[in-house]
Amino acid sequence: MSGFLVLLAQAAIYFAAMAVIFNFRTVIGIGVFYCVLGAMHFLETYLAAVFFIELPFGLISPGSTVMFAGKLAFFLLLYIKEDAESMRQPIYGLLIGNVLMVVLAMILRAYSEPVNLPGYNPDLRFLDQIGFLMIWGTVLLFIDLIALVIIYERLGALVTNTIPGRIFISLAIVLSFDQALFYVGLTLLTGVPVSAFYGGWIAKIGAAGFFSLMLTIYLRFIETTAIRARPQGAIDVFDRLTYRHRYEKLVERIGKDPLTGLQDRGRFDAQGPKMLQVALRSERSVSLMMIDIDHFKSINDRHGHPVGDKVIREVANAIMRTKREADELFRYGGEEFALLCPEAPPGAMALAERIRAAVEAISHPDLDRAITISIGIATFPTDANGIQELLTRADSALYEAKALGRNRVFSAAAAGQRPWP
Repeated sequence: MSGFLVLLAQAAIYFAAMAVIFNFRTVIGIGVFYCVLGAMHFLETYLAAVFFIELPFGLISPGSTVMFAGKLAFFLLLYIKEDAESMRQPIYGLLIGNVLMVVLAMILRAYSEPVNLPGYNPDLRFLDQIGFLMIWGTVLLFIDLIALVIIYERLGALVTNTIPGRIFISLAIVLSFDQALFYVGLTLLTGVPVSAFYGGWIAKIGAAGFFSLMLTIYLRFIETTAIRARPQGAIDVFDRLTYRHRYEKLVERIGKDPLTGLQDRGRFDAQGPKMLQVALRSERSVSLMMIDIDHFKSINDRHGHPVGDKVIREVANAIMRTKREADELFRYGGEEFALLCPEAPPGAMALAERIRAAVEAISHPDLDRAITISIGIATFPTDANGIQELLTRADSALYEAKALGRNRVFSAAAAGQRPWP
């Protein structure tokens, strides 16, 4: 069989098998598709390093031309029909597996006298070479896929919105880039001639055309569900392929109260001392308001916790609308809030009165009475020398506000309290 027919037969069988597995991913699980990609990765890299077919325009490796180009095409199909997050899972699996393979092979080198067998004996040098190529190839694959998705999306906005055109141009550009960089690593290890570079490049462009046609047929006749529109920017694709968006969401959740979205008690404990230190260096005051919803337990008992939760959110929103930009609001716990504001006592008292009035003005159709709050204020450094003492003074002032009838503001200074010795 001629070299061209060998490549064509391999490409046809590869596409048919992978297309069937991909099409049944909802039945057998997408993990099967990932496992097949991983199993083919070693053969693909091995053939790319040692097995070449000579055609009139140069040396061609089936592993690099057919199998890698096909894998790239199916990754693009995975993105088109699923999303970037589905794409990234096999990439990370391949990279971690390849690194582990190299590490384990290096450990085996510490044993210098393996048993000689009548048949084939271990060649750890070859394992080192193929391991390097597999890691290098997987790193390139990661870069390729980011570029592939970005180019695919940008083509839809700038050049052509036809699926076949976008697939072919995206594959052709990325395969050209990959051919150049993979050849660098390959020639450093094996010294393959330059004809493997330009021959492989020509063949990859042909493979891009073949797999683009096959993907178009697949999307037109096999999996005909509408393709979801997802305009993606470079930063968004990068974030999703690198898990950065997961990290950013985690950071957003850490220190946030899930009910109100305010900073939580942990953020208060961390940020409070810092604000006092800044105030001390600049010789300014920081006032702490401890804010408590009056008779909140009776709201939960009479109207239920969903209504109670709604009241907490409404009070939090009223405080957020009234406070200044520099003030830091925290949900301290339950129905209690803490507000740190860089303000001396007279200004803090005026702000607290505005907050109290704003909460009292909220309309509550679910309740038979207005919602009110009590506020206790203490100021650093006049009332306290540190964050814990400041908290104690503000709590005491809050207790006095409640004892005096609630729905009022009370300050530590008004009670004649002084810093501890």
